[in-house]
Amino acid sequence: MKKIVLCVPNISEGKDCEKINLIASVVEMPGSKLLDMSSDTNHNRSVITFGGEPEAVKQAAFNLIKKAAELIDMSKHKGEHPRMGAVDVCPFVPVAGMTMQECARLAWELGWAVGCDLGLSGYFYGYAAKKPERKKLSDIRAGEYEALPKKLEKPEWRFDFGLPEFNPSFGATVIGARDFLIAFNVNLRGDDLDLARAIARTVRGSSNGIFSNVQALGIDTREKGYVQVSMNLLNYKIDPIAEVFQAIKNFAVVFDAEIHSSEIIGLVPRDALRGVSIEYLQLKDFDPQRQIIEEALGL
Repeated sequence: MKKIVLCVPNISEGKDCEKINLIASVVEMPGSKLLDMSSDTNHNRSVITFGGEPEAVKQAAFNLIKKAAELIDMSKHKGEHPRMGAVDVCPFVPVAGMTMQECARLAWELGWAVGCDLGLSGYFYGYAAKKPERKKLSDIRAGEYEALPKKLEKPEWRFDFGLPEFNPSFGATVIGARDFLIAFNVNLRGDDLDLARAIARTVRGSSNGIFSNVQALGIDTREKGYVQVSMNLLNYKIDPIAEVFQAIKNFAVVFDAEIHSSEIIGLVPRDALRGVSIEYLQLKDFDPQRQIIEEALGL
């Protein structure tokens, strides 16, 4: 079977379209195809998804990190979404003919190249983690960019690759291997940010909420006419997207709020939407041909 891998870097730029396009453009090369770009001005973050043959995708990821380091200055970055570096996270995801161990090896090879050839630093996470306490992205990113200088004074938080000192312009990146993750946002009509934050606490696993495989934050998007429950669904097979959506809708009703819309950022496996309609989820701007992984890759 032909080996196919996805790479889904999140960059800390969601406002400057010229910069975003320049960064995304470097991933197009033989064996690597740009599949999706999703930007959010409130998050001040963009998710760039590309896929193809492992070696080509690894080289494309290197190109992206290099270009992002040239164009993004983290010392000036502000945004609603937690972040630690210009390329905040860069995961490899197996699609076809790939094992998770092979994806972890790609992550290690990329990290060492980024450290040696670009002089940039970071950590390995997920299935590529070198230490148990670095498996979860949220644990690595605790304190965000602003906490990095103090964090690096602690031996347990020395970088896995790259120079040992703080880089104010780049920050740090986190490279790893993981399963499919669905970036799913549910938007609530009105301006009740406290409600969005309360619902996020109720559904996320870290707060002993309903769904053990959901990460969630309440995000301030009030100038758009809604507030947002921004989520990562870490295992859609255990916590299906339809069940998460319905739970949020139920909580909203209790507090006399309405769902404005929902969004899937980036791509999603076909199986995650099996048996549930776009209309039921109130998805906005969703393009199945472009955003379902198998369709985008012609599988």
